[in-house]
Amino acid sequence: MLKKYFGITLLGAMIALSGCETMPTQTSASQISAINQANLVQRTWTATQLGNSMLKTEANRQNLPYLNFDAATQTVTGSDSCNRLSGSYVAGRDTLQLGQLATTRMACLNNNNLDQKFHEALNKVTHYQVYGKTLKLLDRHGNLLIQFETPTAVR
Repeated sequence: MLKKYFGITLLGAMIALSGCETMPTQTSASQISAINQANLVQRTWTATQLGNSMLKTEANRQNLPYLNFDAATQTVTGSDSCNRLSGSYVAGRDTLQLGQLATTRMACLNNNNLDQKFHEALNKVTHYQVYGKTLKLLDRHGNLLIQFETPTAVR
């Protein structure tokens, strides 16, 4: 009789312990948001594509648009290929709102209106995606507006 109780107890314990497997944890929306925002900031993002057009620069000129996002001050700074720019931003899980951008007003010669096209694209940004060294700024329909690259990998 003791063997029977021992066997039943052992079987019950095995069943109970097998139900205590560690379940993989799901990443919460707030954790995803924090990860995405952390990947966005403290890097220099250099534009490589504007809409469907790849951006190239002459060998002797470094005049591609770029952006820097600062989480501490919630400011974005950079260049439109000719003028310096700065303003505020608010980033969510995959949303990005750029505030009114202040720019310098230098004469931009021989840049095929890249500065104007860059600003037009920035005005349409509502979402973003960060994958490794690539940042994509998207419109409300998910269309690519501007693609950036950075030499700094995700830590």
